[in-house]
Amino acid sequence: MKALFHDEEDGNSEPIPGLPEELPQGEEIMWQGKPNGLTLTIQALRIRLVFAYFALFTLWRIAAIAARDGATSEMAGVATSSMLGVIAAGGLLFILGWLMARSTIYTITNRRIVFRYGVAIRKYVNIPFTAIKTAGLKHHGRDRGSIALSTTNKSKIAYLHLWPHARPWRFSAPQPMLRAIANADQVAATLCSAMKNNAPSNVNITLEAPTTDVAAPIHGKATAPA
Repeated sequence: MKALFHDEEDGNSEPIPGLPEELPQGEEIMWQGKPNGLTLTIQALRIRLVFAYFALFTLWRIAAIAARDGATSEMAGVATSSMLGVIAAGGLLFILGWLMARSTIYTITNRRIVFRYGVAIRKYVNIPFTAIKTAGLKHHGRDRGSIALSTTNKSKIAYLHLWPHARPWRFSAPQPMLRAIANADQVAATLCSAMKNNAPSNVNITLEAPTTDVAAPIHGKATAPA
């Protein structure tokens, strides 16, 4: 089996939240969850870069005014307009991040991983365990983290179809990503256990010890033979 992608433009109700259809006989849900809206906004929408841009632009404008001996009131006007810009841009990004998180449900069953997302148009990505080459966990502080999935070539899904549920900067070989989830270590262990117990002929599993290093890339790993 390979990863499948499809839209549900008519917005039909789901028989099970997060799933487009009833589970086949013998398949059961091991875990379901949503991204954290704030963490998704920070990690996927890069809101800190937006704030940094406004800060640098404001400092540059004020320095230019000071260099020509401009009035203090002019500097205050620049600072005020920049602050309003920060509030407007930040507010829009926070709303977008909240809507993205609210419309998303990640599901791990004993056979596959299903992504349901989309603010305007509901989308589903179905990734059977047999299509997964590797899975890795990256912490975002506290108990939150993201799990990236490397899939087989036959299961390649376009980056723009997946965003923001894709590992950053992997354009040529997009990796679906369960982003900004709570209890990330537990979810990674559940995924590895499900794959180990239900796809033993296809997947070999190792789960490395958790680390508190936020920058550490991958902690859980599942490897399938070529």
